[in-house]
Amino acid sequence: MLITLNGERFELDAPLSVTALLAKLDIDPRRVAVEHNLAILRRHRFEEVIVGDGDRVEIVNFVGGG
Repeated sequence: MLITLNGERFELDAPLSVTALLAKLDIDPRRVAVEHNLAILRRHRFEEVIVGDGDRVEIVNFVGGG
């Protein structure tokens, strides 16, 4: 199945939660904002929202510095 991840085609073996997608990408869920099909997700919904074929996901990492 294909999704669009940050504007690029990305292949998944099966539908998975946003939490599982972040784990697959080795991304700390505490340091990102996620948009799924044009809706910004609250962190507590990452486990319940399922990413499937044709979905669009944007992941933005927060970077600290000084």
